[in-house]
Amino acid sequence: MTLLRDADLAAAFDHAARSYDTLVAANPGYHAHLRRSARRLGLADGGRGLRVLDLGCGTGASTAALAAVLPHAQITAVDASAGMLQRAADKPWSDNVTFVHTPAERLRQAGIGEAYDAVFAAYLFRNVADPDGVLTAVHDLLAPHGRLAVHEYTLSGRAIDRAVWTAVCRGLVLPIATALGDGQLYRHLWRSVVDFDTAGAFAGRVRAAGFDRIQVLPLPGWQTGITHTVIARRPTPDTHAEAR
Repeated sequence: MTLLRDADLAAAFDHAARSYDTLVAANPGYHAHLRRSARRLGLADGGRGLRVLDLGCGTGASTAALAAVLPHAQITAVDASAGMLQRAADKPWSDNVTFVHTPAERLRQAGIGEAYDAVFAAYLFRNVADPDGVLTAVHDLLAPHGRLAVHEYTLSGRAIDRAVWTAVCRGLVLPIATALGDGQLYRHLWRSVVDFDTAGAFAGRVRAAGFDRIQVLPLPGWQTGITHTVIARRPTPDTHAEAR
């Protein structure tokens, strides 16, 4: 199948927004795993005085994870899907959370241009047409020593993990999504994982974009070997020059 991209993908997410939270709630550990990845940013004092960008926030599950772990941070959450973003914005939030409608590829055009202390991206990079370009943009948005956490379905490379992912999608997720009228989107989401980088290959992309201190950390439960947190840091210019 041909993967959905750009406006087609945003439109598919718009349509699926009404049932998205119900579907992800059926995934054991979904919200706990997001909080675990947010903690892996390693930001102190609940994020007091820090600015955090939630890139690809969807209906706000990743935003809620950040708000729980970093209650004192200023969180800016963005998404390309107006429908998903509206679902997120309609939920109760503290005053330090704001939402912006924009694709990840056009952050600066949407006024997202100041230095951030951290960027959190959940289930984003396999869904953008140019992951390397988005990684470069994220690198440039971070302050020196700013941190990146990517929470993503990135397979380990083992055949068993690919088989488990496909079995869960075909046996559970796709039948439900198809009944709800969102089969095209969830077929895309299944295939996007199979076709995307392994966790190790994605870590290589992150390194090539100029990040250092890269870690690839597994998540527990049935998603072990399927979902990982990739942690990285933007070095200071001098550190980057030495690394090269």
